[in-house]
Amino acid sequence: MEMFHVKPRWLFLKITCDDGTIGWGEPVVEGRAQTVEAAVKEIARYLIGQDPRDIEKHWQTIYRGSFYRNGPILTSALSGVEQALWDILGKHLNVPVWRLLGGKVRDRIRMYGWLSLEPTGDYIDLYAKTMQMIEQPHVLHAIRDNIILLRDKIDKRIDVALDFHGRCTPAMSRRIIHMIENVDIMFIEEPVLPGDVTALKQISSSTSIPIATGERLFTRWQFNDLIEQQAVAIIQPDISHCGGIFEARKIASMAEARNIAVAPHCPLGPIALASSLQLASCTPNFLCQEHLTLGHDYLKVPFQVKEGYVDVPHLPGLGIEVDEEKVRAGIFAGDWDTPQFRLKDGSFAEW
Repeated sequence: MEMFHVKPRWLFLKITCDDGTIGWGEPVVEGRAQTVEAAVKEIARYLIGQDPRDIEKHWQTIYRGSFYRNGPILTSALSGVEQALWDILGKHLNVPVWRLLGGKVRDRIRMYGWLSLEPTGDYIDLYAKTMQMIEQPHVLHAIRDNIILLRDKIDKRIDVALDFHGRCTPAMSRRIIHMIENVDIMFIEEPVLPGDVTALKQISSSTSIPIATGERLFTRWQFNDLIEQQAVAIIQPDISHCGGIFEARKIASMAEARNIAVAPHCPLGPIALASSLQLASCTPNFLCQEHLTLGHDYLKVPFQVKEGYVDVPHLPGLGIEVDEEKVRAGIFAGDWDTPQFRLKDGSFAEW
């Protein structure tokens, strides 16, 4: 089991089997990649020597066997390992992962990206330069005006969603959402910090704009109350954080029973994206797939977007060929840190 910290802030895992089969995964927590690397090394003590095809057995052992469960570090390490094991199994059987999860339900997958940000490189610096601290009431009207201007300038055939990134209190979110109620918005993401199901349900009940959340929730147990209470219209599990491909499929099935859509979170690298596309291919209540990269940075053959869609992948495993020369050329220390923002009075502001 070999790991590579690669620019801009990702961690790739390569698992090589005794028969030469290679599986790739992306176990990472943004800003804590070195910590996740240590967790994967601990998992390796158990995993090396095992049959990689027994994915569910390994998932249960790794997740439950450490006594302390859940949390971003363990589940992200487990997620990347699990992705690599599915990649191995798919290659062993010469089928894509979606074939092993019930088969595809669509022929192409709807994608969405970030507006006004470069698809590669140090996008955080660019973002920080334009950031406004929306918790300050005096900027509310400017935010409203900018959103209206943005929506007016974009072709109406193109959907626009807004990410609040958990920066607002529930009261502030309700005020902003009320001000843009009549703007054509596809959904609003993370209007409050994750875990506050009551606030999310109140916000959802106060607007006709669909509410989305879930990128910072881990495993089906943390998604359970959110789904059971139908607190949001869209859940956003991250395949590199929530427990992996099969765990995300279980979460999606729970959501399907409550008529909740799934839009997997993925501001990560091409291996995480490939894993997400396997989920999208076989999930009936899938909505759209976030992406930062299409793999031009580290894949031999990147994904191709045509009119906002990519074709369902058909190669075995995760459906990608990682370019190890590019990976080794992109190695860095893994010391990317989460940006720290401050309000004008010097107090901490949510990123």
